[in-house]
Amino acid sequence: MSMNTIDASMLRSMFLAGAKNLEVNKEWINDLNVFPVPDGDTGTNMTLTILSAVKEVQKLTDVTMENLAKAISSGSLRGARGNSGVILSQLFRGFSKEIRETEVLGKAEIARAAQRATETAYKAVMKPKEGTILTVAKGMAEKAAELAGSDLDMETFLREILAKGEKVLAYTPELLPVLKQAGVVDSSGQGLMQVMKGALDGFLGKEIVAPEGLAEAKPEAEERREMASSEDLGDIQFGYCTEFIINLEKEYTEQDEAQLKAYLESIGDSIVLVSDDDIVKIHVHTNHPGLAFEKGLTYGSLSRMKVDNMREEHEEKLIREASRIAQEEKEKKAHEAEKNAPRKPAGFITVSIGEGLNEIFRSLNVDEIIEGGQTMNPSTEDMLTAIDRVNADTIFIFPNNKNIILAAQQASGLVQDKKVLVVPSRTIPQGITAIINYSPARSDEENLQTMTEEMETVKTGQVTYAVRNTSIDGKEIHEGDIMGIGDHSTLLAVGSEVDSVARETLAAMMDQDAELISIYYGEDISEDRAAQMQEAVEAAYPDCDVEVHSGGQPIYYYVISVE
Repeated sequence: MSMNTIDASMLRSMFLAGAKNLEVNKEWINDLNVFPVPDGDTGTNMTLTILSAVKEVQKLTDVTMENLAKAISSGSLRGARGNSGVILSQLFRGFSKEIRETEVLGKAEIARAAQRATETAYKAVMKPKEGTILTVAKGMAEKAAELAGSDLDMETFLREILAKGEKVLAYTPELLPVLKQAGVVDSSGQGLMQVMKGALDGFLGKEIVAPEGLAEAKPEAEERREMASSEDLGDIQFGYCTEFIINLEKEYTEQDEAQLKAYLESIGDSIVLVSDDDIVKIHVHTNHPGLAFEKGLTYGSLSRMKVDNMREEHEEKLIREASRIAQEEKEKKAHEAEKNAPRKPAGFITVSIGEGLNEIFRSLNVDEIIEGGQTMNPSTEDMLTAIDRVNADTIFIFPNNKNIILAAQQASGLVQDKKVLVVPSRTIPQGITAIINYSPARSDEENLQTMTEEMETVKTGQVTYAVRNTSIDGKEIHEGDIMGIGDHSTLLAVGSEVDSVARETLAAMMDQDAELISIYYGEDISEDRAAQMQEAVEAAYPDCDVEVHSGGQPIYYYVISVE
């Protein structure tokens, strides 16, 4: 092979190198998400998508352009997670379709494949938005077409395409004001660029080395299983996770910092000590939180003090894990029995994010619950597995997250023997309302229309914490702040206390037509605290019905809806 063409073996090496480079940089890409929420997942979703294709590629023994293209397309389609992952899989799909009947790729073939990849990805999105991965892909495809007839060698050709991609990526904040306000480029576009940069390194024979300690992203369920089996309660030497901030009130030198760290090491482990101007942030696992607080008081006043009993939390997690496994076994037996029964007219699949919410969906006769939601977007393959398990002629899927809708739609297009309809619910409360409004007396299409219309009457607010400093909608956000986020990623409230931010979030959602307020409290909120929240909300809005449910969701202290 000359340096002016790429054969199947070289393309395989380039693809694997691109996947590796994306995996290496996934956490950096996660941090580019506009909202500083703890579930930023663009890098993770794109990585898990491409790693699904990597598994198929690595199974090939005699590599040809045809079977390589099929492996990349099929693997990424079925493994696609989140909007960014689905779009990446569609780019691979379009590129693969164009190259599968060729033996080697020259500049013209690459240009045609890049154009088809872009067209395929744009078609997969109902309302394509510029300033995203789509724009970056289009820019590189246009550059490839421009240079297809040139006398450039392949390396220079590829470098020119990458340079164009970088230029377009740098311009994305001008196309999406929210990116400019947050001071970041588009995260999915950056993910695509990391794939392309890795591919070029693969072409040049460079090795991509992962940073020390890099771990492959794993589905949340797998992480929970490992956590539950990895240690018993006796393995926790220091039982209290202690966090606080010292507001310095006197001179604090490097020697003071060293002495403070040495003291914390004498009473615990897992120490993180960060000094920043007039504050010091402390994290320590210890059996004596009071000693840590007393030492901190010698330097100044304390704020954001937080103590968690890790032994108690660990025991609770073990109990929840055992219950989950028992429930899975029960459902598995039920599904085996159901397979032999006649098909029912309609079935329901929903994505959920906590055991309390799972119970609510079960009470609404949902057939399959896919866990994941915010913290780990389910893949197209997860959707297909759930569809296969539901014994019904028509299956309605409720993604309950705007970042899962595309994966659900992609799965629906891959099913041949069942009618699959995606109800585009963007939040858990929307999904609940949609399911409640299903009626067997209506046709499938009438139900889809009615459920979609009814869920649009639901306003949703979600209360979580910030993982970095930023500015959104004119509001300054600092790491550790509590945020209330509304529909369409609108910032409704920012503060330092969870319940007050939750009430501010609700106030921003209320209007004169509001009749029902539903509050789903997360795993970090106690039943008594939720009851106090209910009393406060009922007092503030006496004309509304107020319902409080245990959601059990991680990351989000409260999920609130107004109808």
